[in-house]
Amino acid sequence: MITGAALPGTSDAEPEQVEAAVTVDAQSYTAGEDIRVEVLPRGDFSATTEEEIAASRAQAITAAVASGRPLSTAVNLPTAQQVLMPLTSGTYSLSDGFGASRPGRSHMGQDLAASVGTPIYAAVEGCVSLSTESNSGYGVSIQIESLLNGETVSTLYSHLNNGTRAVEVGDCVAPGQYLGDVGSTGYVFGSCLHFEVHINGRPIDPMPWLRENVE
Repeated sequence: MITGAALPGTSDAEPEQVEAAVTVDAQSYTAGEDIRVEVLPRGDFSATTEEEIAASRAQAITAAVASGRPLSTAVNLPTAQQVLMPLTSGTYSLSDGFGASRPGRSHMGQDLAASVGTPIYAAVEGCVSLSTESNSGYGVSIQIESLLNGETVSTLYSHLNNGTRAVEVGDCVAPGQYLGDVGSTGYVFGSCLHFEVHINGRPIDPMPWLRENVE
């Protein structure tokens, strides 16, 4: 069991929009220099300053994503030790879940209904492979790549509010680090965080995964 923030209880009741956001200081720290510096691009030993390392890492990650290669071939991904909820308890309710019907496809993640401006936090330590103001129907999105329990884990955070992204491609984040705010960008009814988890490239239901890994 990986320890982290407590997973709030859930119910089958109709989700409600949360009117007020609650910020927890313990979940809003910035990733330390030790995390950012340790995640080096593979085969690149010329970068020495933090800025040079970040630039080299971003270049390596961008090239890997563009070519469809796993990020682990481009950078030394950190091994995650902790999993947290991406939203603070009491600031959200569960909305559409994994597998919900969509035109021509199934819903690939879990929607967490919350008011616009609710802070979103990294669920797990890793490196950012996607950070964009426009990701088609997903709207403003951030994707983080991680290693956990010997498996590659991708977490996707979508429908963020415009202009609130706090990380860019190549950044490496700690669990609980602030990523941005809940919004209603892309194809969505009402404000929410769309949260996806992919294990070794395969999408899974995020809620059982969170219940298993968040204490």
